[in-house]
Amino acid sequence: MTQTDPTGLLRIAVAAAFSLLAAGAVFAQNGKDADTKRPRIVLRAQPSVAIAPARVVLTAELVGGADDFEEYYCPAIEWEWGDDTRSESSVDCEPYEAGRSAIKRRHTIQHIFRREGAFKVYVHLKRRDKVLGSASTTVQVQPGGAGPD
Repeated sequence: MTQTDPTGLLRIAVAAAFSLLAAGAVFAQNGKDADTKRPRIVLRAQPSVAIAPARVVLTAELVGGADDFEEYYCPAIEWEWGDDTRSESSVDCEPYEAGRSAIKRRHTIQHIFRREGAFKVYVHLKRRDKVLGSASTTVQVQPGGAGPD
């Protein structure tokens, strides 16, 4: 039988643990850097409370982050209205160039809510069938009214 040096094993184990902690810190820092580059999506409705039928303007805004955030460059925009309808739009863009291509920071659209209710509206930034980012807001529509212009 051979005898091992317990102090040597302990030193190896401590060195391995510090290596793993250092690698984890680098990974966490890289993840944090990616999070600071990703713009946040904010969705606003104007008005957020209206009388049916209600014409509402919705604005999705990309706040903060990098102007050339590749994942958000030239996405399709899908709107889920909460009233069993959807719409989607896309544009044809030039190929992405790091440091030169700028993301579109504001997407605005109108929708008419024809009946009363609380409607949870979603906006999704998409690439093909993959959702890249989303935001939501609620529109409250009260009964009655003559209708939008």
